[in-house]
Amino acid sequence: MASPTVNVVRYSALTFGIAYGWYHRKTLQAAYDKHKVEHAIHGRERLIKEAKEAYKRQKEARKDTCQFYSASYCLFIDFYALVIMDPEDPRFDLEKVLAKYEKAAS
Repeated sequence: MASPTVNVVRYSALTFGIAYGWYHRKTLQAAYDKHKVEHAIHGRERLIKEAKEAYKRQKEARKDTCQFYSASYCLFIDFYALVIMDPEDPRFDLEKVLAKYEKAAS
């Protein structure tokens, strides 16, 4: 049978260990949450940057195509170059969609 002093030390150490574990987990969780938010922000910034670059490339390609033609002709080309992406639309053409993605990839 343990003496009362040993029991006090034992339960004090147990209480201290539980309190330390709770505090340590709280600090680790806060650091993880902060890192997760920063990672999400950087991911969104990267996506926005890629979208801006793609838009810029698309705009430059359109300029190169349209510099030899009148503005009305370029609008005519853009109107008929649209690809319908909704599969529920009766005018949907899978071959045109695939051709557009192949052209964009190259």
